[in-house]
Amino acid sequence: MKLTILGCYSATPRAFTNPTAQILDIKGNLFLIDCGEGTQVQLRKFKIKFSRIKHVFISHLHGDHFYGLIGLISTFRLLGRDADLHIYGPKGIKEVTLLQLKLGNSYGGYNLIFHELESKVSELIYEDDKVTVHTIPLNHRVYTNGFLFKEKIGDRKLNIDAVLNNDIELCDYRNIKMGKDVENKHGKLIPNTLVSFEPDTPKSYAFCSDTKYTESIIPIIKDATVLYHESTFLNEHAHLCQKTKHSTAKEAATIALKANVKHLILGHFSTRYNSIDYFKEEAETVFDNVLLADDGKEFNF
Repeated sequence: MKLTILGCYSATPRAFTNPTAQILDIKGNLFLIDCGEGTQVQLRKFKIKFSRIKHVFISHLHGDHFYGLIGLISTFRLLGRDADLHIYGPKGIKEVTLLQLKLGNSYGGYNLIFHELESKVSELIYEDDKVTVHTIPLNHRVYTNGFLFKEKIGDRKLNIDAVLNNDIELCDYRNIKMGKDVENKHGKLIPNTLVSFEPDTPKSYAFCSDTKYTESIIPIIKDATVLYHESTFLNEHAHLCQKTKHSTAKEAATIALKANVKHLILGHFSTRYNSIDYFKEEAETVFDNVLLADDGKEFNF
């Protein structure tokens, strides 16, 4: 599981920082999560293939989280895209996107498939044979969701030495991976546990964009491998959280601790601070395993 941060700062873009957008590479899927201004430039900069992006997840309709979407869609057309593009986001995203495309006469050549969200409880919005995606209802000034990406349990692993020692035919390797007992060349039934190892522990990634501190998300993200949680403010500006419905670094760390996640990534930093290191320092007073997002940073789990 690989996460590439394209942008992780709050509202106003600067020459050296970008608003929220990131790429999650999980089990062969390349998911674009949020799409602030400049996203397609960042995709180019970090050599991420446009053609691999088939699913876009938009947390909410504030500009710093989706104003880059229309440009990306238009560029896909210019590049001759013909593959469907699925867009998951709040109700209204279809209307605002299609209106811009219509007035600009800048859409055609491939299908846009919108999955508009309205539920205030967690729901399954994507599933294939390897991954599921559920919403994480958040508490912000407009309807907002985070997203929980979870790997499904994979195949068992061949214990190749045991397989060879037990004279098992090559044609049965797939059955072993699927957890089945198999007969060897001599007709003897070989227990699966003798010739295979447990599959890798499934990983999960919880993306929590703009939100006020809310413990309602804890049961949804419990035991996640990685939690990305907004931390717009340091504790000295905690009084701003109620009005803006954002969180502090300490509050993000408290959620991580209570949800028993393995790693916490902080992001959505207010640009009022001259160093993001302060966020890590504050969060580590509550939770040990704290990482800082930054534009262009890659995380491998």
